Amino acid sequence: MTNHRLGILVGGGPAPGINSALSAAVIGAIQAGLDVVGIYDGFQHLMLGRTDMVRPLAISDVSRIHFQGGSILRTSRANPARSDEDLALTIEALRKLELSHLITIGGEDTASSAAQICQQDAADIRVAHIPKTIDNDLPLPGNAPTLGFETARHVGTQSTLNLMEESRSTNRWCLVAVMGRSAGHLALGIGKAAGATITIIPEEFSASRISLDDVCLVIEGAMLKRRAMGLRHGLAVIAEGVAAKMDPEQLANSAGVEVGHDAHGHIRLEKIPLAAMIEREVSRRFAERGETLSLVSVSLGYELRCADPIPFDIDYTRTLGYGAVRFLVGDAVADRSLSGGLVCLQDGRLRIIPFEEIQDPQTGRIRTRMVDVQSEHYRVAREYMIRMRRSDLDDIGMMSRLKAEAMMSADRLSERFSPMFDADVLQGAL
Repeated sequence: MTNHRLGILVGGGPAPGINSALSAAVIGAIQAGLDVVGIYDGFQHLMLGRTDMVRPLAISDVSRIHFQGGSILRTSRANPARSDEDLALTIEALRKLELSHLITIGGEDTASSAAQICQQDAADIRVAHIPKTIDNDLPLPGNAPTLGFETARHVGTQSTLNLMEESRSTNRWCLVAVMGRSAGHLALGIGKAAGATITIIPEEFSASRISLDDVCLVIEGAMLKRRAMGLRHGLAVIAEGVAAKMDPEQLANSAGVEVGHDAHGHIRLEKIPLAAMIEREVSRRFAERGETLSLVSVSLGYELRCADPIPFDIDYTRTLGYGAVRFLVGDAVADRSLSGGLVCLQDGRLRIIPFEEIQDPQTGRIRTRMVDVQSEHYRVAREYMIRMRRSDLDDIGMMSRLKAEAMMSADRLSERFSPMFDADVLQGAL
C-alpha cells in the first residue's frame, strides 16, 4: 500500500457546502503530495466490495465548485456498519484502492460508519470526518454549526417569510413542517429568524412518547390566543422530529402510509405528511365547534439541501476541508498517533475530536446534539412566540376572550388545555 493516496466520499443527505469542503480538501491534499480518489455514492459500492465507482480528482476538477450546491460525488445513506460482512467488504475495498487516508463528509450516521472503519485494526487507514448536516445535530464544541445548517436556515427563512405574507394577506394560518430527524435546531432557527407565530420542536416535550393530539393542542391553543388578541392569521413552524417521538402505528394510521426505516434504522420521516396530518386534525377540532377553517400546510426540506452555500458556509467549509488534510498528513492539528476523528473549529482554531469522545459507549453511534431548552437561545425564541400559557387561564380578561373564541366554558377550556402545560418541558413558564 502506498502512503500517499487519499479517498474522499459523502454520506447522508445533501447539504449546502459539500462541494466547498470537498474542493478545499482535494486541493490541500494534492498540494501536500497525495493522490486523491473521489468515491461515488458514499459507502454504497464499497460495502459490496466494488472499487470501480471512483474517479481521480485533480485541482482542475474542483477549483471552481466551492460556490455550487449538491455533491459532485453524489451521496447515499448506505450503512457499511450494519453487519460484520458489510464492514469487512468495505475495509477490503478501501485496501484494494490502496488508500492510506480517508475523508468522509456527512452527519451522525456517516460519522458513526467512519468511526467503525477507523476502529478496525484491519483498516490500517487514518480517517477525518467533516461534520455535514442541515439538522445541526452533531455534538460540536462551543455550539458550532454543522456544514450546511446556516445556508439551510437562510433559504428556509426566506421561504417562511413569503408564507407569512401569504398568511397575512389571506387572513389564514400556514403550517410549515421543517426537516430535522430528531432535533429541532433547523425549525427553531427558521422560526426565530422569521418571527413565526409559534415554533414547535421535539425537545420541548418532556415525555419520551407524544401523540398527534399533543402537537395539535399546542397549535390550537396558539390560534385561539392569537384570535383573542385580534388576529386571525399566523404561521406555525413544526420540526418533523416531533413525528419521531410519536408511536409508529399511530403515525401509519393517521398518515395512511406505511412507516418504514432507512439503512441506519431511522424512521423515514420524509414519508410522513406531518403538516397535512396536523392540518386535518386542527381543522376537525374547529369543525366540531361549527367553523370551517382555512389552513395551508407546507413542508420545507428537500429544497434547502442542495442550495448554493451562502458566504458563511463557503468560508467555514473551506477551513474544515483544509483542517481535515492537515490532520491526515500529520500536521500540528492533532496527535499523530490519533487514527481518526471529527474535524471542527473551537475558538477559531482547528480541533480534531477523537471518535471515542463523541460515541455512545453502549451503541457505538455518534451522540446527537439536541436543542437546549434551558438556553438563552431557546428562551428568547420562546418569549416571542404566541402560545397559550397557564397564566392566560388565570387572567379574567384573557379567559373571557378565549371562551368566546373557543365557544367553551371556562371549566371546559381549562380541562382541554391544562394537559398541554403538563407535557411541556418549560411548563408554560415563559
